[in-house]
Amino acid sequence: MIRTELDAAGIADQRLRAAYRRCRQIAAENGRTYFLATRLLAPDQRPAVHALYGFARHADDILDELNPALDVGTRAERLQALSDRFFAGDHHDEPVLAAVGDTARRYGIPADLFEDFLASMRMDLTVTDYPDRAALDRYMRGSAEVIGLQMLPILGTVSPTDEAAPYAAALGRAFQLTNFLRDVAEDLARNRIYLPADELAAFGVDRELLTWCHLHRRTDARVRAALAAQHEITREIYRFAADGIALLAPRSRPCVATALTLYSEILDRIEDSGFSVFSQRATVGMTRRLQVAGGALLRSWWVRAA
Repeated sequence: MIRTELDAAGIADQRLRAAYRRCRQIAAENGRTYFLATRLLAPDQRPAVHALYGFARHADDILDELNPALDVGTRAERLQALSDRFFAGDHHDEPVLAAVGDTARRYGIPADLFEDFLASMRMDLTVTDYPDRAALDRYMRGSAEVIGLQMLPILGTVSPTDEAAPYAAALGRAFQLTNFLRDVAEDLARNRIYLPADELAAFGVDRELLTWCHLHRRTDARVRAALAAQHEITREIYRFAADGIALLAPRSRPCVATALTLYSEILDRIEDSGFSVFSQRATVGMTRRLQVAGGALLRSWWVRAA
């Protein structure tokens, strides 16, 4: 399968083929829903999408590697080294950089999108709380929105890219806000809170109360109300982002629609649990994932055949 994808994408260089295979492996091992959705893309699109995922994962692993010997300074140095090598084109001995560098050139992905992404990764080294929505949005510009924007040249559009860009950015933001709601406890364990402090405070919620919930594996009523409000904000962003699917190239729509459906259903699971995010992790079961993806696979085959 991977050989077919690489051939379809016109990737002939053996070193690059190995680099793209490594990115595909990273995506398959670490992003189950993401990887499943990529199966709905045309074969020639998949290697580039895997490369983008591999790069994002590589940077994220520098931040969250479970090694207490790596202090903030060391992680910052490693992240800067990654940035320096990427922008200098020094990719010869790093498969992920080789693949994502090739993808950026092939599709003309602007360098500033990678700069914004790495800037947000640096924020994760020192920023643990966000006082308001504007501050969180600044972080998500690089950590989420640019991912959608990087994908646009690969997905293709039926309208000018600038028209589709706000929807692609919004979808990236919705995906990440979903993660923030699902992973409140996990983020607290890393001393991070990715929810606007002022919006939590409106319900009487602060870091101390969230920490209590985490320690006792219980969702206080005030926290439940605050999370419900964040849930509705995220839902509204999904509604906006969904309108952008029609602006994508027809062959890419089943993939993006599937990703939107499955990720937004994580919100359903969170709500169904009574926002018990401190005692369980909301997931969409494999049966449901295959059900949604199966129908989309048929649509994607039909579009490509047509």
